Amino acid sequence: MKLRAFFAARPDRRDAGLHLLAGAGIATSQAPFLAWYLAFPFLVWALARMSRAKGAVGAWWAGWLIGAGYFGTYLNWIVHPFLVDPWVYGWMAPFAFILMAFGLGLFWAGASALSVLMPNRLLGLVVFLAAAELLRGYIFTGFPWALIGHLWLGSVIEQNAAVIGATGLTVATLFVATLPILHRHWGTAAMVAVLCLGLANGLSHRNGPDTPMRDVSLRLVQPAAEQYLKWDPDQARMLFQRQLDLTRQGTPADLTIWPETAIPYLFEYSPEVPGIISAAANGNPVAIGVQRVVGDQGWNSLRVVQGKGEVSATYDKHHLVPFGEYMPLGDVLYNWFGIGAFAAQVGNGYSAGTRAEVLDLGPKLGRVLPLICYEAVFPDIPRSVARPDWILQITNDAWFGPYTGPFQHFQLSRLRAIEMGLPLVRVGNTGVTAVIDARGGVSSSLPFGQPGALDVPELSTGLAETLYARHGDLIAYLLLFGLLCLSFVRFQPRSP
Repeated sequence: MKLRAFFAARPDRRDAGLHLLAGAGIATSQAPFLAWYLAFPFLVWALARMSRAKGAVGAWWAGWLIGAGYFGTYLNWIVHPFLVDPWVYGWMAPFAFILMAFGLGLFWAGASALSVLMPNRLLGLVVFLAAAELLRGYIFTGFPWALIGHLWLGSVIEQNAAVIGATGLTVATLFVATLPILHRHWGTAAMVAVLCLGLANGLSHRNGPDTPMRDVSLRLVQPAAEQYLKWDPDQARMLFQRQLDLTRQGTPADLTIWPETAIPYLFEYSPEVPGIISAAANGNPVAIGVQRVVGDQGWNSLRVVQGKGEVSATYDKHHLVPFGEYMPLGDVLYNWFGIGAFAAQVGNGYSAGTRAEVLDLGPKLGRVLPLICYEAVFPDIPRSVARPDWILQITNDAWFGPYTGPFQHFQLSRLRAIEMGLPLVRVGNTGVTAVIDARGGVSSSLPFGQPGALDVPELSTGLAETLYARHGDLIAYLLLFGLLCLSFVRFQPRSP
């Protein structure tokens, strides 16, 4: 009977469509559009719809459908990995899309429903929605992609991440978006005032003094390998040769960088390969994305080779993609029940490295924090180690198509540079390959999807340690606690 009443309270087609539209509108803030000026009004509208839905059940439906519209539009690239081999996996694409959109929408549904318990429902919605976004960054190893605070990427307001980080931007954005709902006149005026304050602080940070340059030359190699051909034996040899040719052109760089899983060969079984790569760089260091194996275990790794092929540094990716690089609980199933189909320890998926790690590449190259692909999405990883001189991300975004996924991933990499006040060098298989300065500005880049090498004659140094680098999400938590206290104060919002 209760289940029947729950479904009886679902919105009609018109309201359901408007809920989905409101969520989709918020997603226009993300690459390739970066239309924050459209997305923010949609966020105000979406919060109004959730806060005015009838009862907890009505609020649940509103939050679920708005969240599904948001995540479905934002994360549309989820279908592309299944289209790399469409005859085998293509049938899964619509199921993955629906599961991603409506599964993540449950976080917003729960937050919307819980908000009705608070004396001030609107501020309660801000608190629970911000908490849901925070939880989403940790549960099931975390997925802090598509945070509400990412709405400002591409605008000057993004610079405030150097103070409050992505979580703080999420809390502040939700609160500011509620102000015109709380009161038509003074709320709108307060919203404009806070946005102007954020704009002024962002401009001040972005236009700060230039940092000194590090006298080091880099060569970023972008092979532009199509994913469905990447492991074909003939294509693999051609792509390996392409990267060698790009490495040896012109004057050797102090450091050459190849992208994630750049080669199909295992050093353990092809010991001549490191020497071939080192020779192409005239013995100078080359950082390469490789697969590393010991016995039945494998790792997604970055290795630095130099001289005659000696491996001088290794980093194993420690934050893996669930269901993509490993199966959650796969090793538990093997250890307890002997089921090895999903176990990384018997070769069915990558094993995780032990931790984030800073590599010391010598006095000229300095201390570098390597991030492999997905790891750049997590703001806490750069803060978990001693402060490096710069950040290096290698990635293979060919899995996610040419339209949205790679460019969203690139924007999140830029956000890590802003948060930490450190330059970030990004090398992708198909792109985006670029050099990002300590304020998130792009100093040079390669055209997306085209093979080439980007020569970087010098690298900017970092800023002084930012507030976010020093304190992490402490300011965001204080903001959230303050709003929680305010949500117990009852007063009637005025319709905008």
